Amino acid sequence: MDTIQKTNDPVAAMRIAEFRNLMLGRFLFIMGLRMMGTLVGWWVYELTNDPFAIGLIGLSEVIPAVSLSLYAGHIIDISEKRKLLLTGVFLYLVCAILLLMLSTHISSTILSKHWIVFSIYIIIFFTGIIRSFTGPSFGTMLASIVPKNLLQNATTWSQGIWLSASVIGHASVGFFIAGVGNTNSLAIIVFLVFIGFAFMWRIKSKPALKEAGEQKTLESVKEGIRFVFKTKEVLGALTLDLFAVLFGGAVAMIPVFAKDILNVGAIGFGWLNAASDIGSILVVILLTVFPLHKKQGRKLFFAIGGFGICIIVFALSKSFWISFAALLLSGFLDGISVVIRGTIIQLKTPDNMRGRVMSVNSMFINSSNELGQFESGIAAKLIGVVPSVLFGGCMTIFVVATTWFKAPALKKMEY
Repeated sequence: MDTIQKTNDPVAAMRIAEFRNLMLGRFLFIMGLRMMGTLVGWWVYELTNDPFAIGLIGLSEVIPAVSLSLYAGHIIDISEKRKLLLTGVFLYLVCAILLLMLSTHISSTILSKHWIVFSIYIIIFFTGIIRSFTGPSFGTMLASIVPKNLLQNATTWSQGIWLSASVIGHASVGFFIAGVGNTNSLAIIVFLVFIGFAFMWRIKSKPALKEAGEQKTLESVKEGIRFVFKTKEVLGALTLDLFAVLFGGAVAMIPVFAKDILNVGAIGFGWLNAASDIGSILVVILLTVFPLHKKQGRKLFFAIGGFGICIIVFALSKSFWISFAALLLSGFLDGISVVIRGTIIQLKTPDNMRGRVMSVNSMFINSSNELGQFESGIAAKLIGVVPSVLFGGCMTIFVVATTWFKAPALKKMEY
């Protein structure tokens, strides 16, 4: 690891064997999870024909994920990280197997639609508990594998791997649902998560730093929160992401747009789900070769503001291709914000606090994505699907404009 000196080498981090195993495992794991999340949204809407039911999926996951995030950060910092990560991935595998069993013909003959949907919510609730530990674990593993001078390159690769897995998972599951049905699609998901687990098994032990285990739980959690709040660049980036994605969560309503507004079916649903991630992949590839060198904070604001405009266009569109293009561009802009935010957090966080800071980061992300999904479900029920997405895009732009004046440190941030 120490022999790699070229920070301008776009594949420097990938030359490290352990980092490759982590990225391969993460790719397969995230691909399986994104397939599972997309399939569950389609499955629940298919069973209920109610947009609000989709929102409840997000609420089922976000309650445990956010509630346990700060405690999880303390546990991650005092634990052997490889074992903790593998335990989380294995438990995700168990949840995927339970969903597979629930989707079979036997379950549908024994259980009513109401009880199947309720059981799905329960399983997703447990994935939220698992996610509060596994999500931050990936970030702490990354920093323990690559040297600090390669963190920016490793973060860009990590985001690219995550987004690549997302787009393949989102797009492919639509085809799988149309071709082989929900049950066989879930069997594929179980297989992917298992192979991802096998790659991560090859990573060496990553013990906790000695100083991380010297504090009591409550004081340790407080220290992580204090660090985030006093580091204005980190706090500003997380807050901006939280509210922008909370109000701009159009993706949650894509099953409704695909089925009832654009009338494109399961295949079109898969492509609309994939559109934003395709855009994100394109920009991550671009940023891997040509990283951002100046005024990253200012570019973060422009990217999220443009994201809000794309959500407005998507809400108003009646054409599949315009909708696809709007989501594609929104993903391109979101990819910029993801890389900037991830790099800021990695570079600003001390090694002995990575678990806690990554957990605060995870708490913000979980809040924005899952609460955004719940907010979209409520808004769609109260004012309609199209007005709810339009409102979200407008609120995203409002949040960006407000943060522009309230967070000058983030606006001036460069790395």
